[in-house]
Amino acid sequence: MSRVGAAVGETWTSLATVMRNDGLRRVNLAFAGSAIGDWAYATAITVWVYQVGGVTAVGIWGTVRLVLMAFVTPFASTIADRFPRKAVMVGTDLVRAALIAVTAFLIWDGVNTWAVYVIATLAALAAAPFRPAQAALLPKLVRSPEELTSANGVASTIESLAFFAGPAIGGIMLTLWSVPVVIVFDVLTFLWSALLVSRVRVPAAEPTVETPSAVESTSAEDDGGENFLKESMAGFSVIRHNKDLLLITLVYAAQTVVAGASLVFGVEIAVQMTDFGPSGIGYLDSVLGVGALLGGLVAIGRASKRKLATDFGVGVVFWALPLLLVAIWPQMGAAFLAMFIIGVANPVVDVNASTILQRLADDKVMARVFGALETALIASMALGSILMPVMVSLWGLRWSLAVLGLMITLVVLPAFVRLRRLDAVLGEPEGLAVLRGLPLFAPLAPKSLELVAQQLGRREVAAGETIIREGEPGDRFYILESGAATTTFDGRVLSHQQAGDEFGEIALLRDVPRTATVTADVASVLLYLEREHFLAAVTGDNEVSNRAEELVARRTPTY
Repeated sequence: MSRVGAAVGETWTSLATVMRNDGLRRVNLAFAGSAIGDWAYATAITVWVYQVGGVTAVGIWGTVRLVLMAFVTPFASTIADRFPRKAVMVGTDLVRAALIAVTAFLIWDGVNTWAVYVIATLAALAAAPFRPAQAALLPKLVRSPEELTSANGVASTIESLAFFAGPAIGGIMLTLWSVPVVIVFDVLTFLWSALLVSRVRVPAAEPTVETPSAVESTSAEDDGGENFLKESMAGFSVIRHNKDLLLITLVYAAQTVVAGASLVFGVEIAVQMTDFGPSGIGYLDSVLGVGALLGGLVAIGRASKRKLATDFGVGVVFWALPLLLVAIWPQMGAAFLAMFIIGVANPVVDVNASTILQRLADDKVMARVFGALETALIASMALGSILMPVMVSLWGLRWSLAVLGLMITLVVLPAFVRLRRLDAVLGEPEGLAVLRGLPLFAPLAPKSLELVAQQLGRREVAAGETIIREGEPGDRFYILESGAATTTFDGRVLSHQQAGDEFGEIALLRDVPRTATVTADVASVLLYLEREHFLAAVTGDNEVSNRAEELVARRTPTY
């Protein structure tokens, strides 16, 4: 019980932290409104399509939209890298609001059915830049890696809640009024979203710091000289050339194969294993939704455990193992338990995968990386939905579930060796806590500060050892991690350094020889940045540069 209480406490703390962050709060409230409106709209437009064309029209239109979205997403995500992400999100909201408003008018007018299909499809495609832009914006709004995971967890929880609230609101409004009224409600939610996002304050552009864990993006950028098609494919190129991102994409795709197959086996399970017949799919989905709410809280609560990659892999496995449970025990209880487990696993997969990509991907191509991932997931989902009917017709439901569950599990299990190594890469770099305590680097966003920390070296010195000597060339910026030191000039004591103090910046910033001597008073441990890394971090951010100049100005007169 104490562990449960601690987990609940951690989850609540994470939620509170996210909601205290003004930018994250506005983005999540905006997402909550538009997600609820979207689900209400989905209910209404599906009812309209069914009324005019029956189940065949619903199936065909859904497939057409899926294929078009897979094609459009890489190009749409390029927009989110070319332009400010906040502007892309606001613009997407306004464009969708306008298109959906036209859809409502056309349905109310009742003249041209094909025009409704076209405009409603365009409205769906217009959404493509929003999610990549949102995913790429979040790292700029958070203050720590844990807060980023929590922010993604809150978004996932909101999405699960919208899954319940949106259709319910849509159903009630359809009962009281009509399809156009529900669609107008969706228009209002997009205006709500646009208003909130427009008021988010985004930090200024941050310095680029080359690190081993950062995604190489030079091939994706060519100073505007490459054509739009090549630029749009950059996300695929980045994933292909980065082993960690490729691993996450492939494992994630294994999960969406099951998700696509669930469109088929969900109905079959409802018919064959529950007492409700085809309508049982609604109850199964509800249980999955309850699990998803809990899973979102699990993902948030585990943000501080630093097991992003491993938890992600576990989540994918638990999309597959419950299928074996249903195959072995084909009863209603097993079916509902399996859907609940899958529901819990789903946010863990989504939240951790998003956080990993946000941590690894270079900001220049981040939206396109998310766009490429989305395309891969749509394709693998389509693969699952195509394969499952064939498997069921050949082997029956139970054997199909067993084969699918076992196959996905066996594909994912070997990846855990590399996923555990990836956890180490994603962990907090040594010295990051010390950097956070320096006012000089306080303006840097968490990801930029983390990249700087990855460049830190470590040096141990004995008592009485000279750390830097007056007149020598300046090659490093130092931070005293532990111990004590004294700064002298021409034999005169200028200052004493304690743990957490920095020194050595004047020679680097002014490109002059060392202006003083620093000697260790006791055995001490130093962290240091090589000249080029220090200058890249300082000169790449205006606020950091100003603070460095103020620091130099305070110290120079004393030398």
